[in-house]
Amino acid sequence: MKLITCENLTLGYEGKAILSGLNFTVNSGDYLCIVGENGSGKSTLMKTLLHLQSPMAGTITMGDGLKINEIGYLPQQTALQRDFPASVEEIVMSGFLGRMGLRPFYTKAEKKEARELMEKTRITDLADRCYRELSGGQQQRVLLTRALCATRKILLLDEPVSGLDPVATADMYQIISELNKEDHVTIIMISHDIGEVANYASHVLHIGHRLFFGTKEEYMNSKIGKHLVTAGEEAKA
Repeated sequence: MKLITCENLTLGYEGKAILSGLNFTVNSGDYLCIVGENGSGKSTLMKTLLHLQSPMAGTITMGDGLKINEIGYLPQQTALQRDFPASVEEIVMSGFLGRMGLRPFYTKAEKKEARELMEKTRITDLADRCYRELSGGQQQRVLLTRALCATRKILLLDEPVSGLDPVATADMYQIISELNKEDHVTIIMISHDIGEVANYASHVLHIGHRLFFGTKEEYMNSKIGKHLVTAGEEAKA
């Protein structure tokens, strides 16, 4: 089932186009990785999908009854956000605010759902801890859980492992993969890690001077995909 269809998108800001002719579809259960050069428009695309800004041209169509408040979002953190003085449980529960309307209190069902999600993301033992005292990896798992409280349909993740150590990075990727495979949460993730794209993605959208959209296998066998893999291997050498 199609969740998001983008046709002939032109993206930009302040009247300047940075990306045009963009076409892709996200189906329920997909794990789409968005890759490309720095400044190619990846974060701009994500903001456009969230309706935080409008495309300069083209259309974005949502299907299967998907509403904008049913899209969970994990942005890149700022230094100020990392120092937020609230408990882990408070931050996780705040993910429900978008669907509460004028209701002032969380329901028993929401509290139960939050506990279940915290168990899934392995942060149950952190519930009473202050958020700003946590490690970077722990903070990212808290914010991922908060995004899940907003929706169980689709998550938009903007470089969710940026700045994390190798162990925390592996944990984060594993949790995201489990959410996709076991809970059928659709994932759209910006990533610079072509190795992890190869491990987890079902589809790849490459944006920049050249555009590509297709399955992971098609991407890895394409000229643009092979070039990026080679560049990544040389960078690690």
